[in-house]
Formats: sequence, structure tokens, C-alpha cells
Amino acid sequence: MKILIINGPNLNLLGSREPGVYGDQTFEGYLKKLRKHFHNATLEYFQSNVEGEIINALHNAGFLYDGIILNAGGYTHTSVAIADAVKAITTAVVEVHISNTYAREPFRHSSYMAANVKGIIIGFGMESYRLAIESFVNKGL
Repeated sequence: MKILIINGPNLNLLGSREPGVYGDQTFEGYLKKLRKHFHNATLEYFQSNVEGEIINALHNAGFLYDGIILNAGGYTHTSVAIADAVKAITTAVVEVHISNTYAREPFRHSSYMAANVKGIIIGFGMESYRLAIESFVNKGL
């Protein structure tokens, strides 16, 4: 099983950015734990603050991988182009968010991605990524 995790803008700052909202762990540190836990899966990681690079990553993986996990960050609420890229590919995408976006500012309550993804996991901290991987690994769930 081959899964790509795509993180969008400002998620490169996990571990130091707003620890009260996002925690104090880097994504790279958490990814090591995920790879150890899901040792039978190949977990690849891509992060960009640039909308077009995220679209390119979706296009490149979207016909070859078994699953994509997407945390589009702020682009979740603004990018029709990323939503269209998700819609255009055949690989299933699970949208994740570290924080509970519904407990935050009203503009964060909507997702352009939502209509085109397999599911959404919101508010479980970094564990949102583990839950998304579980949804691919344990297809019967």
C-alpha cells in the first residue's frame, strides 16, 4: 500500500506554530512514528506553501497511489483549484485537519475539498493522520 501525505501552507511550522492549537510536535517527528506503526505501508510526504505545487503533487500521485491524505491548510477554505485537482484524480483522498475547524473562526467552517474527498477527519490533533491512514489500510472500516 502506497500513501502520499500532502500538507499545505504553514504546516512546515508544526512544532513551533501556535502550539496551543497544533501541538508542539514537528510533522517529521510524527511521520517517523507513523512509518514505524504502519510498517507494511509506504508513506510518502510532501509539503508546500504554494498552491500550484500542491496541485502538481495531486496530479502526479492521483493515478498511481493507493491513497492520498490532504491537509490543505488555509487553502481548504479558498482554493477551488485544489478542489478541482482532487476531483480530477482517481486515487481516493481523505481530508484531514489537526484542529477542530468548527471550533475556530467561521471562515474555517467550510471546505472546498469536502465534496470531492472520501471523508474528512477533523480535530484529533496529529492523530488525524493516523486515522486517515487506517481508513486506507483497513478498507473494511
